[in-house]
Amino acid sequence: MSLYDAFTLLGGVGLFLYGMTIMSTGLRNACGDNLRVLLEKATRNKITSVLAGIAVTVFVQSSSATDVMVIGFVTSGMMTLSQAIGVIMGANIGTTVTAQITAFNIGAIAPIMLFIGAIIYLFVKNKTVQHTGSVILGFGMLFVGITFMKSAIAPLAELPAFVSFVSGLSNPIVTVIFGILFTALLQSSSSATVIFQAFAVEGIITYKTAVFLVIGAAIGAVTPNLLAGLTANRDGKRCAVLNLLFNVTRALFVLTLITVFPMILTWIQSLSPDNVARQIANTHTIFAVVSVLVLLPVSNVFVRLSERLIPSSAEEAEIRASKKLMYLTQTDKIPAPIAIDLAHREVARMGEIAIRNLALALDCFFTKDDAKRRHVELIEETVDNLSREIVAKLVELRSMDLTPRQLTRLYHMIQVVDDIERISDHAVNIINYEVLIQTSKARLSEEAYDDLRRLGGATLESLKTSLTVFEEEAFDLMDEANALEDEVDRLKDEIIQNHISRMMNNSCDPQGGIIFSDMAVDLERSSDHAINIAEALVDPAATA
Repeated sequence: MSLYDAFTLLGGVGLFLYGMTIMSTGLRNACGDNLRVLLEKATRNKITSVLAGIAVTVFVQSSSATDVMVIGFVTSGMMTLSQAIGVIMGANIGTTVTAQITAFNIGAIAPIMLFIGAIIYLFVKNKTVQHTGSVILGFGMLFVGITFMKSAIAPLAELPAFVSFVSGLSNPIVTVIFGILFTALLQSSSSATVIFQAFAVEGIITYKTAVFLVIGAAIGAVTPNLLAGLTANRDGKRCAVLNLLFNVTRALFVLTLITVFPMILTWIQSLSPDNVARQIANTHTIFAVVSVLVLLPVSNVFVRLSERLIPSSAEEAEIRASKKLMYLTQTDKIPAPIAIDLAHREVARMGEIAIRNLALALDCFFTKDDAKRRHVELIEETVDNLSREIVAKLVELRSMDLTPRQLTRLYHMIQVVDDIERISDHAVNIINYEVLIQTSKARLSEEAYDDLRRLGGATLESLKTSLTVFEEEAFDLMDEANALEDEVDRLKDEIIQNHISRMMNNSCDPQGGIIFSDMAVDLERSSDHAINIAEALVDPAATA
């Protein structure tokens, strides 16, 4: 194998991976948020979860992309681990489609696909059509890459050292391990499987060796998800471990199956006796489907095992409990007035959580505590989840036999949920300012920190008073709430003027000045949301 062949092989792999990326991006863009919605909505039971995993993976042509998306959903609390395992299983079936496609010898028409895709992508202004063009372009790149790989791999069959090495892969365990490492290096089971198909087509490896390599590829494909899990919360990490547990179990199951019943491989070969690439693709698909059918009924075992491997911390248990609705659990079985009262309590509870988050964010900003920053992010996920859940319940309540006043009250509470959610967003902005100060050359003086402490304290007082007005309907405190909001406005203007003076004296730098001003605005806007909350139920018609 010459140096040119080696570069051709590497170029083919690169073109294949880039083509997969272009095709995947084009499909996602063409579908908009439909893939995300599909994963969110179609996971109500195990069967639909598997089907959703298959569908999304076929669309994006990457099980890793699907699994990383699932880790994101689990991390944000939008999907449970029980739902995630079904999608992960489906993704393992969906990814076999790539091997089925590449088993077709359509390299001859790949240049035409490249030309058509490029023309559509470059010269058509309609965005949806452009995305379709990128899909065709990516598809063409994928097959040109395969053609390059095949032409580069062909001389390997005449290279004694390589043939000797490959022939040493007769041991199934060693072969599976090689498949794991090779796929982990490529970060793609699809590209690894295509290369194994090319090896088999050129006669470098046998069909049976390719089968063991593909089994290893299923485990190696988990590498991107394990990396994604490193930056996720504990549930996200559990999801990544869940994927690894399933794929290792699946590999052990398949190895046991073909060891006890070797005639299975003979039967698969008989389905396409003269096409080894198709034999490998069929093996990949059949084993994926059979594994899911066998392991799906016991999928909760993987969930429980992942939870044992990464146990819950006290903080996580608190956050998980906070995410659940406390009052709006069985609204369909209670009278409308009681349901409205329970909704009021649920919204007030969400408000208390958001205010605590802002207080924690301020503490994090001044103490520069990384643990507190992560806690703020977790609480923000809780607030976002409660926002979705509460609004959904409030919308359901509209179907009840409500009076006009009750409907008005309901509408105002929906607005309050939005105000509360925005307060928690401001908390996240504040911890981001703290990160920016640590990672940049921004500098704030002690006087600047003192001013922000004063404004932060006034804002928290405004929030607590306004929430008391809303929660207890203590409308006699409205004057105090308005006065506190006015004080926050006054303080914001005062400390910004103070900061301008400090910058003129070089006590604070311009970059620090931007952070200071932005944080002051965040706190002032939090107080604006507070007064909206206090005023929400003041209207006598809404509180009657």
